[in-house]
Amino acid sequence: QVQLVESGGGLVQAGGSLRLSCAASGRIFSSYVVGWFRQAPGKEREIVAAITWNDGSTYYSDSVKGRFTISRDNVNNRQYLQMNSLKPDDTAVYYCAADIWSYGSGGSAASWGQGTQVTVSS
Repeated sequence: QVQLVESGGGLVQAGGSLRLSCAASGRIFSSYVVGWFRQAPGKEREIVAAITWNDGSTYYSDSVKGRFTISRDNVNNRQYLQMNSLKPDDTAVYYCAADIWSYGSGGSAASWGQGTQVTVSS
């Protein structure tokens, strides 16, 4: 099991930027897919972005493509989500996740962080 701790959430105006960080402890296998999910009030959880730990291949949901960038630091066991051009619709609790599967069709994961709130004001 991988332990995950997010940081970097907060309140930002529409059009602004935030960078989320996720520190991982425990063993991350090179084949793992790691990434970020979010859940807004009254809505289902959705995957935002994912990245393969070994080769850095990425996946983005259509709602964030071109605005968000996911990256990872294999040496320090961290992953990041750079969020630009934020919109009020991006307001949600964002969760870091590891060992993600089926990310192209909803997705789930074996390990989860505690979540960090991102609020975008209009």
